Amino acid sequence: MVGMSPPRGACVLRPALVGLASLVGLAALGACGGDDGGGGDPDASTAVTYYQHLKPVIDAKCVGCHDEAGIGPFALTTYDELVEVAGVALQNVESRTMPPWPPNPDCADYVGDRSLSDEQIALFRAWVDGGRVMGDAARPAPPLEVEQVRLSRVDKTLAMPVQYTPRATSDNPDDYRCFVVPWTETTDKYVTGFRAVPGNPRVVHHVIAFHASPAQVAEYEQLDAAEAGPGYTCFGGSGGPSQSWLGAWAPGSLGSDLPPGTGLLVEPGSAIILQVHYNVLEAGVEPDLTQVELKLDDSVTRPARIQPWANPQWLGSQLMHIPAGEADVMHSFEFDASLVIGGPFTIWSASLHMHTLGTRATASIVRAGGGSACLLQIDDWNFHWQGSYGLRTPPVFNQGDKLRVECHFDNSPSNQPLVGGQPRVPTDVYWGEGTNDEMCLGAFYVTPQ
Repeated sequence: MVGMSPPRGACVLRPALVGLASLVGLAALGACGGDDGGGGDPDASTAVTYYQHLKPVIDAKCVGCHDEAGIGPFALTTYDELVEVAGVALQNVESRTMPPWPPNPDCADYVGDRSLSDEQIALFRAWVDGGRVMGDAARPAPPLEVEQVRLSRVDKTLAMPVQYTPRATSDNPDDYRCFVVPWTETTDKYVTGFRAVPGNPRVVHHVIAFHASPAQVAEYEQLDAAEAGPGYTCFGGSGGPSQSWLGAWAPGSLGSDLPPGTGLLVEPGSAIILQVHYNVLEAGVEPDLTQVELKLDDSVTRPARIQPWANPQWLGSQLMHIPAGEADVMHSFEFDASLVIGGPFTIWSASLHMHTLGTRATASIVRAGGGSACLLQIDDWNFHWQGSYGLRTPPVFNQGDKLRVECHFDNSPSNQPLVGGQPRVPTDVYWGEGTNDEMCLGAFYVTPQ
């Protein structure tokens, strides 16, 4: 009857929450959880609960970084761990700082998007506001169905030659180190999948594997021999002539196959240069022995390349000038990339790279007939969250089109990196490999048509 209270223990549906549950694809909120296990509102039958509603989202979107071995500063694998930091976590979720997913969704649709939907963020808010209820641990909701991006098999493993302990301090917590790893295959091979395995995720912030061709190996061996080892310093790249990537790892990456039928050629006599970015701010100085795992094939139908993209006149010059004190300095470059690739090509993924003064950047195709196609747009640049983003619908770049990168920098006093615990005094900045230099660089995984 209208106005009659439900019997004690009955399952009460809140219409707004039922709709929310259907949107995020979780277990129906009408499923009674029984006793809340002692956490939050004792009337768990009407509440959003951890086990019945929120856990699948946390497991799918957060735990990849926030576990005991992950780079996250705390674990989120249990109810107790989440409830302890729920307020701070909600702030980061609602500001979209976490999970870190820099691309603007209006630019393009990407494979493996780890961002939270508006409905999932609202669910988190409902759980916090509703008392952070535990729910029934014996009847957790099923895992959230998310797109899995995985490496299907491992044919070759390459490791750093020896263990390395980062040469960093709390005042200068970043150490970029490159290690030369010989390539032992005796026939041409194509890398068709890649996964980096940080030896110590507490201090490893990212890994990039560069391919050094047989003609480049001697120069890298000289770099390695010139500096007290193991390895050598290499901020911003491999430290040598190669700009050819085989793959990269960032927190939360699980590795993946490359697009079907495509691959990156590695010839006999080559070397692989592992660039490892260490950050010791959270864990302190600890040793590491990182490796990469590769899927290999003898042939592919579409040989690929990772094409770096920047104005060649910026390199080794002062043309990419970022004046001291300027809060918004823009540099851009566009050119018909078909003249570099040798004809039309397909773009499968895009990435952007700047250093600590970067604020926002865009990669796009400027069409010869008018209009443009956005490839990657990052509106809030974070130096510590860089990645390559696979395009769900890879566009074709035609002759006469232009591949464009645009980068914005803030060199004002309020946006300076810390040096010895104090903000650096602004100085004029140009293109360069050093921490205090800058870059405006795109990288694209492409296959000729």
